[in-house]
Amino acid sequence: MQQYLSFQLYGVLASWGEQAVGESRHSATHPARSAILGLLAAALGIRRDEEQKLSDLSVSVCLGFKVSHSGLLLKDYHTIQVPPEDKKARHRNTRRAELLSGKLGTVLSSREYRQDAFALVAVWLTEHSYFTLNDLERKLTRPEFQLYLGRKSCPLSLPLNPKVIAADSFKAALDAYPLLTDIKLPGLENGIYYWEKSPFSGIEDYSYRVPRYDQPLSRKHWQFASRDEYVLLSTGERHVS
Repeated sequence: MQQYLSFQLYGVLASWGEQAVGESRHSATHPARSAILGLLAAALGIRRDEEQKLSDLSVSVCLGFKVSHSGLLLKDYHTIQVPPEDKKARHRNTRRAELLSGKLGTVLSSREYRQDAFALVAVWLTEHSYFTLNDLERKLTRPEFQLYLGRKSCPLSLPLNPKVIAADSFKAALDAYPLLTDIKLPGLENGIYYWEKSPFSGIEDYSYRVPRYDQPLSRKHWQFASRDEYVLLSTGERHVS
């Protein structure tokens, strides 16, 4: 049997970033790989500028999700004051420095959030992991930095309650996960599974697969690569790879 680190994600608000084009910042219906890597990195105390440590974390883990409630869509309209672009200006390290830089312009932005989204996460290690599941479990219980659901404005509404579970597949591990709460949400009994292909996922059949641009390449340059995400619906036709 394979070991899987499982934990729950619930928040009044969550935002799972998609490709950002222009003024719109969309949210997916389920967690992004980059968001969960960021959550794990924050728990471990890895800073955003520690590119090598972030890369080590990324190659160490594979992820799967069981989404019981994707959350109701909320759109928020933003107006943001920003300084004019000046390539010769010194780098502004704080928001205060930006606001004191002179004449400010206004950027319009529309952002999406998911309300009352509930999902379970399974983490399993690759053959060349730099971490152990027990290390990750301990840090998720007592994280080094603040944890949030995609954006800093989306804090956790329930403890993660991480558990290392032995199972034949990540799906079986999530199905066996002991829920911390009896929270009642529409559709909570119906789960949709999402995962990345790996020798240790323990599952072969799927409903369909889609590309998703949430594989981090560079935190400094905000670069992401595409990966295949496999999906298993609670009902419907299934394929075997």
